[in-house]
Amino acid sequence: MASARAETCYIPAMSGSEQTLYDALAARDARFDGLFFVGVTSTGIYCRPVCTAKTPKRANCRFFENAAAAEKASFRPCLRCRPELAPGCAPIDGAQRIAARIADRIGEGLLDAGGGLERVAKEFHFSARQIRRIVRNELGVSPIELVQTRRLLLAKQLLTETTLPVIEIAYASGFASLRRFNDAFVKRYGMPPTRLRAKAVSEAGTPSPGTITLRLSYRPPYDWTGMLAFLEARALSGVEWIGDGAYHRTVELGGRSGWIRVRHSPTHNALLVDLAQHLTPVLPALLGRLRDVFDLNARPDVISAHLAQDPLLRTAVLANPGLRTPGAFDGFELAMRAILGQQITVKAAATLAGRIVQTLGVPIATPYPQLTHLAPTAAQVAAASAADIARLGVVGKRAECLVHVAGLIADGTLTLHPGGDPEETARALVAVPGIGPWTAQYIALRALRWPDAFPKEDVVLRNRLGGITAAQAEARSEVWRPWRGYATLHLWRM
Repeated sequence: MASARAETCYIPAMSGSEQTLYDALAARDARFDGLFFVGVTSTGIYCRPVCTAKTPKRANCRFFENAAAAEKASFRPCLRCRPELAPGCAPIDGAQRIAARIADRIGEGLLDAGGGLERVAKEFHFSARQIRRIVRNELGVSPIELVQTRRLLLAKQLLTETTLPVIEIAYASGFASLRRFNDAFVKRYGMPPTRLRAKAVSEAGTPSPGTITLRLSYRPPYDWTGMLAFLEARALSGVEWIGDGAYHRTVELGGRSGWIRVRHSPTHNALLVDLAQHLTPVLPALLGRLRDVFDLNARPDVISAHLAQDPLLRTAVLANPGLRTPGAFDGFELAMRAILGQQITVKAAATLAGRIVQTLGVPIATPYPQLTHLAPTAAQVAAASAADIARLGVVGKRAECLVHVAGLIADGTLTLHPGGDPEETARALVAVPGIGPWTAQYIALRALRWPDAFPKEDVVLRNRLGGITAAQAEARSEVWRPWRGYATLHLWRM
């Protein structure tokens, strides 16, 4: 039996009560993996917060900053989640978290885009050999096996939800030939792909010519009306459009450009994604980004139950049980919008962003007259001068800030991908002249998908809390951890 004298140890990102840590454990939210470890006194075992074992009783839990502290307190590592393989406590240090981020990037098709494993390794500042070892040790498979699994799962979805010819599905899934696709499918699933096609009927209706429709599931409930309202107020004119109860936008990924439409299907607890058929080669990246934009991996039941314990939020949570935190389709696009929005209204920022789209964005033809341009990339904005941006009505210092950030992202110095280290990214952002803590936290919330981000400097948020100071707001928010980002959205909507 482990010692009952186990000392508790926290890192700054998770400072707060033990109840906060237990709530994160109960949710099994992967975004907290690597930030703390839990020892269970009834078993003498310690685990990661994402372990699939039955959630222990609160009274039996002891929380630690790292695996070494848990072992010093006489806890043994869990054989299921292998916490001893995650040597660090911060997101960037945890091998499991790194492996998950690598898997996400491979799942987005980074390996298929050219450059092989070396390109993935460069992005994470590792060698290809280190990438192979991390993925093998943490996930039990090789990077190539990860790619194969991703290809087959996408192929299954395309077979069951679209009427694309099997040969097109093979290529869209990343296979070099129909023969290799058939062989891999039979080996993994014990049946030819045509058998799935014979049984499957698309439940999304008949798509228009040249388009396909796929389904993205979520855990109900889902506040679709609230999500659309948030996105509509901040839409990039010419790039995004909310109409007919759906979200529309232009996209450019992997050299492919086109458009998408996202609709709600409450009867299936899913979103329906209509897209131009020529975007199928970049489906892994596209669908992954859409899951982030619409926060489809959230646990609304766990989050709402926690936040509703606060009398201040209870009414809002009960009124909006399916609230999500809107993500970002592209990190730079969100950063540009956030920088422009500093110290001005949401509507004014949207106007400025629309001017930049019209000036620097590439025109594109779509079936929707509201969608006319691709969003400007970091490289395109970095190539412009601050004076060019200022002529569009942007304050000079803010124009300089935007060009500066665009340059950092364009040359790889700054990355704004989901799963990135929120503290490290926030430090890099506030080091840029013209970016304050509010903007850094807002970017962490939406672009990095950090659920505990809290822009305490926000005037509206502090007014909702009774006109208190930022420091007082920080103290008040402790009871909402580890989902302060969701609490922020509730306060903004109150």
